[in-house]
Amino acid sequence: MTTPSWSRRSFLSTVAGTALAAGVLGTTPALAADAYDTIRLKWRELLLGTGISASDPLFSGRLSDLGTQAASFRSSMAPSASSLWPDLPYSSPAGDPVTGSYNRLRTMALAHAQPGTGLTGNASLAADIVAGLQHVHDGVYNASFTLPNLNWWWNAQIGAPTYLLETCAVMYDHLSATQITQFCAAVDHFVPDSQLDIGAPHSDSANRVDFCKTIALRGILGKNSAKIATARDGLSPALPLVTSGDGFYRDGSYVFHSYHPYAASYGNAFLGGIAYLCALLDGSAWEITDPNKQLVFDAVEQSFSPFVYSGVIMDSVSGRACSRELTGVDASRSGGDHARGQGIMASISTLAMGASAAERARWHGLIKGWLQRDYYVPLQDTVLSVPSLSRLNAIRNDSAVTAVAEPVGNRVFGSMDRAVHRRPTWAACLSMSSTRIAFYAFGNQENKRGWHTGSGMISWWRDVTLGQYTDAFWPTVDPYRMPGTTVSKKTLADGAGGDFGAPRPTSTWAGGTSDGTYGALGMDVRGLQSTLTGRKSWFFFDDAIVCLGAGIGCADGAGVETIVENRNLGPTGGHSLTVDGVGMPTTLGWSATLTGARWAHLAAFGGYVFPGGSTVKALRQERTGAWRDINANGSTTPLTRRYVTMWLDHGTDPSAAAYTYLMMPGADSTTTAARAADTTWLSLLANSSAQQGIRVPSLGFTAVNFYSAGTVGTLTSTGAASVMVRENGTTATILVSNPTQTVGSLDITVNRAVTAVVSKDPTVTVLSTGSSLQLRVNTAGQAGATQRITVTLG
Repeated sequence: MTTPSWSRRSFLSTVAGTALAAGVLGTTPALAADAYDTIRLKWRELLLGTGISASDPLFSGRLSDLGTQAASFRSSMAPSASSLWPDLPYSSPAGDPVTGSYNRLRTMALAHAQPGTGLTGNASLAADIVAGLQHVHDGVYNASFTLPNLNWWWNAQIGAPTYLLETCAVMYDHLSATQITQFCAAVDHFVPDSQLDIGAPHSDSANRVDFCKTIALRGILGKNSAKIATARDGLSPALPLVTSGDGFYRDGSYVFHSYHPYAASYGNAFLGGIAYLCALLDGSAWEITDPNKQLVFDAVEQSFSPFVYSGVIMDSVSGRACSRELTGVDASRSGGDHARGQGIMASISTLAMGASAAERARWHGLIKGWLQRDYYVPLQDTVLSVPSLSRLNAIRNDSAVTAVAEPVGNRVFGSMDRAVHRRPTWAACLSMSSTRIAFYAFGNQENKRGWHTGSGMISWWRDVTLGQYTDAFWPTVDPYRMPGTTVSKKTLADGAGGDFGAPRPTSTWAGGTSDGTYGALGMDVRGLQSTLTGRKSWFFFDDAIVCLGAGIGCADGAGVETIVENRNLGPTGGHSLTVDGVGMPTTLGWSATLTGARWAHLAAFGGYVFPGGSTVKALRQERTGAWRDINANGSTTPLTRRYVTMWLDHGTDPSAAAYTYLMMPGADSTTTAARAADTTWLSLLANSSAQQGIRVPSLGFTAVNFYSAGTVGTLTSTGAASVMVRENGTTATILVSNPTQTVGSLDITVNRAVTAVVSKDPTVTVLSTGSSLQLRVNTAGQAGATQRITVTLG
């Protein structure tokens, strides 16, 4: 169906005249007449916010910018048979212009309804918006239109209806009953109730929540009880925890597209959608009563907050979103990790409306703490929408809310091959991969060079270096030198391995054990489109991360490197690098081979220790790249950032290469040098392709990652296992996991005298005590989770 080729003026006049005749151009929302109106007005409030003053500097600039943008969209409207805006033709093969057209109309509607935009209550603008909605309907988004190809699905079923319905909610009093009927029929056509059938295309996890939200909002707009009930009930299949595929897992993992950790992107879409529907439907006849709704509430502290550090959401759970340029901001904030973090806070603040008083208090405390500590992108610089900003600002300024400090601890997310370690002044995230989790997230030409981000990359932040990955890190970093990884230098094509989870290693060993304070992690390394193999282990402590590598081999005919560090210094940084007490040159282009290096320190960041001395290569350079290099939607503007890189060069086609080093985030040079001089702090028990283990006597810590059965020191395992022992006086806690998630049972022997069992998990069976402790640990169905037993030592 196509529209007549009218002039913009005559087209708008015709539709606006119809609206005026119907008396629907009033500027004040009508009072609620029934239960549908009550919910619709709540919906409008969520879209517009509360407590917003046009004179408040926090809002005034945004409201003015909103008006400017809306005016620009309005002036460029040029209705024709093929488009509402010339740069958004309806004939696009993917349907993006339909979503884009509705989004522009939504912007205009918000400018009409919000104060301080310069267009507030403008009757002519209202007429233009109504005319625009009618034009898009008549031209393409209607009950008679057939999708030209499958590429339209997201725009037709999620993007376009979302913006259409939100625009209608804001402009409801300006729409005729006929228009509302037409627009609802269009949504019914593209998002039928059958989209919620089990097995329907794309209808899982976050997408399912989006479909339910669309159907519910359509039901509210069209006053259709059955639609709202269908949407509410359609949520139920998405709420339970999963053991495979997309969704939330028992250990807090969130996976989407089957093989990608995605809490910060699709996970937040899920959280935000549920939060929105709870806020709208609570207290109504359509309230969500499924008890599994509580699992979503639990996810705030199980799946989201562990990955937020001082306002930053860790990119390791952002999937390909880390490659998306944040536009409209200075390049130093183009990375978007703070913006995604604040988006998660906004979702949590909405969900808190329907939470218990205790949950609400905890979540508000988390949000207030994050906002207070985020000096890099403070709330006044956020790109959040005005209503989201108003909600977060109210929490920040609420004297009754006590800010929650950053927690300390260690957590392993075995279902998505991630681990998080948090200390009072720094935090780190380890990204691994296996048959369960892809090397990297690639799709739709996004994150084209994320090849090695799942190969043991360690991302870490100090409380004073929150812009490390925000400041154009992803387009400028050397993608072959992600910190913490061991990789082949073999050249890879953009998107190597395939998209949406296709590039996965053949190994299963990825994960480890945690007692909540310290962690022992490991990975059976495989190279992407490479013959690279090896074993890597990480042991997380109060002030250090011990890193081991062994059995490193490759036959690619290319060099193999372990990247100790690759730190973004910003556009002008000249941070000093000290090696064994000697300052290295700060000249750009400097490089060196540091033979026998025992320790290094990078100012403002931390220290690195190489027990016994290692040959370390180092480089100080400028690198230039553009967001378009890694994402087809990014800009081509060149960005230049400075880096200090340190790596261990294993040579071309190495065999059985190995390494040992310590990272000490936040440590000063004196502390780093002292740790290097203390030969008693760390005892290396094993570092081979079969086992990797260490002991830290001062901490009562022993841990071994068994890639195969064997004995290391006092520990024996009959199969693939990660075993940790924490001694405290006369007691010891033994922690065991099966990181391959393929072994049903493990027999573990601790060669220490044991007199009593203090406590144990039901999965642990004590076979014998006395001169040694023999255990049988049931790891079947545990998804790599840690099992524990505490005993009294003889």
